[in-house]
Amino acid sequence: MRNREPQSFLEHLEDLRRAVIGSAAALAAGMAAALPLAPWMLELLRGRLAAAGENPDTFLRVLQVAGGFSIAMRLVFWGGLLLAMPFIVLAVGGFVFPGLTRRERKTVVRAGGAAVLLFAAGAAMGYFVTLPVALRLMFRINRWLGVTCEFVELADYVAFVLKLLISFGLAFELPVVIVALGFMGILSSAQLRARRRHVIVGLTIASMLLTPPDPLTLLLMAVPLAALYESCIWILWWKEKAWKP
Repeated sequence: MRNREPQSFLEHLEDLRRAVIGSAAALAAGMAAALPLAPWMLELLRGRLAAAGENPDTFLRVLQVAGGFSIAMRLVFWGGLLLAMPFIVLAVGGFVFPGLTRRERKTVVRAGGAAVLLFAAGAAMGYFVTLPVALRLMFRINRWLGVTCEFVELADYVAFVLKLLISFGLAFELPVVIVALGFMGILSSAQLRARRRHVIVGLTIASMLLTPPDPLTLLLMAVPLAALYESCIWILWWKEKAWKP
């Protein structure tokens, strides 16, 4: 059951304008809050290099005059986006929720909470498990090829780390989409089982595109994603059994 009468096109545009302005304001506030945290965030990213066996104080260097500024802006943007995300979700929800039924709203709210937890879990796995493994493997390949790598440009390292962490966080959102579609009645556990092989192949290809070019890092993403997909099948099966009249 929806709580509001149908709106005109211009009223929808006004709601969309408010949502965009609110999201932009939240992002600006988040970036302002993240600005003094930039040195701490950089130190957090540098710390995994030590876990891979290299001294970040001597191994990472800035080679451009404006290199520090560009790195700071990148860290401030992503840190601000993470801080602002709850408020951006509220702004978008204010635009989307009036058009949803009560059941759809509950599904979206639960999916939003699960999405936050899964993104954090994916980013944490990328940071604590995958990143040191990927770095050590890259360094071993350099030594195997006889390539001397005395230092790495700091901006390149930060971009590499952020891409890996964001990729893992977004990849772990897969169960949220699948389970939400299942609770809305669009997908069923039988459909997921029937497409299991195709999905696993697709997850493997996606992992190959999202991770550094080595098989070990690929497996560190693909295997958890396959396990999460399997968990979605069981969750929807349990839901279908519990709701069966």
